[in-house]
Amino acid sequence: MSDDRNEEKEKFKLKVALKFGTAQLSDVVSYQTFFFWIFTFYYTIVIRDSVLIAIGFIIWSVWNALNDPLLGYLSDRTHTKYGRRVPWIMVAIIPLSIIMFLLFFPPITYGISSQITNFIYFFIIIIIFEGFYTMFSLNQTSLFPEQFIEKDVREKVNTVKQTYSVLGLIVAALLPTLFMDDPMVPEALPNWAIFGIVLAIITFIFGFIFIKWGAKEKMEFKEDYKEAPHFFESIKLCVRSKSFRWYIPAEIANWFVYGMLPTIIPLYGRYVLNIEAESFLLSVLLGIGFISAAVFINFWRWVSKKMGPRKAWMCSLTAWIFTLLPLLFINNFIQGLVVFFFIGIGLAGSMILIDLIVSDIIDEEEVKTGIRREGAYYGVNALFLRFSTVFVFIAIGFVFSGFGWEEYDPLINDPSALVIALKILIFVLPAIALTIAILSLSKYPLDGERLKEVKEKLKEIHEQKKSKV
Repeated sequence: MSDDRNEEKEKFKLKVALKFGTAQLSDVVSYQTFFFWIFTFYYTIVIRDSVLIAIGFIIWSVWNALNDPLLGYLSDRTHTKYGRRVPWIMVAIIPLSIIMFLLFFPPITYGISSQITNFIYFFIIIIIFEGFYTMFSLNQTSLFPEQFIEKDVREKVNTVKQTYSVLGLIVAALLPTLFMDDPMVPEALPNWAIFGIVLAIITFIFGFIFIKWGAKEKMEFKEDYKEAPHFFESIKLCVRSKSFRWYIPAEIANWFVYGMLPTIIPLYGRYVLNIEAESFLLSVLLGIGFISAAVFINFWRWVSKKMGPRKAWMCSLTAWIFTLLPLLFINNFIQGLVVFFFIGIGLAGSMILIDLIVSDIIDEEEVKTGIRREGAYYGVNALFLRFSTVFVFIAIGFVFSGFGWEEYDPLINDPSALVIALKILIFVLPAIALTIAILSLSKYPLDGERLKEVKEKLKEIHEQKKSKV
């Protein structure tokens, strides 16, 4: 959908931000539900083999390494009367919504108990899910830096956008509790299917609102597709960016923690915090962290304005390490509530600052080349992010196997060994990853005077593009 106004958005409009942010709700609810619950669902009920599931996720991640940059490349080169990004979003939203149901409706639900059959289903459905999710997410994410150029407007819209993210995280964490008391028993299978139906409806409704009223593509960028480089050249140009190269290790490390925490928390709550068969309390742990993140989002936006996105992100990562540390020592639900509230402080920083940094890198690219390639950058970005998923499930498979929990069987396996494994996964490995992120960001060059110079040159380029419309 094209924006019929030629002037750059100079003022922040809350109603515009609210409509635009609805895509983030569909995006986060679908993907974070996948991360929060798919491992637990298939490990405790459907397949019950951590190594087999890890193999499925690793192959899935390899597919993603091709899927994301390819779709980003195609998005940049798309030219229709609806724009570059919106047609892809329109195609993706219905299949994505249907797949959200199918993820929680494996063959075992209707009586087929063969582990191989259920594994094949699991593998195929996560591959299809990732294809349509990427088609939706990459394009709605690519619209953000294109639709909101002015620094102050971009920051304010991103605050609204990430508030939707927090709401989506809370929905993803708490929604299953409306349908089942214990999500880790075979008797819960019909309830998981109902959960999948509701999930599909939520994904579709907010995606439709975004398509209808939130997505606006700017006229001055409608000809950029003509100069978009070919596939391999597009990837090469992204990787040549010094700013992008130093950002990527930090992003991989950050997303390793994003992936690890929600995947492990259901088991951590059960076996470390001794929360017995109460899915609501398990979800509340996640929910309190996300509510805290919503509280601190504006704080990190303020820090970013004072220090710049790079230094603010480094500070938030440091805070995250210290707030994760108590997870080694707590052993009950009340302690967990307190700790997870403080974990939200560091979480909020990365949530709001990552998109601002990627947007700055894309702006720098436009200054160098004269064209905007959000699709390519978010696609290549996602390619590297898949390594974080590989690392998450390699780590889980390796640690669980090392402590005798290859298969989920609480009646035979040693619970004390699982407690040690879960503490390694929930603090030790995330702390190492976040330290790597901080070290990488210390070399990130797009900061201070360099960033200011990019923004000034960007305004001149956009004025020239508008004059040609």
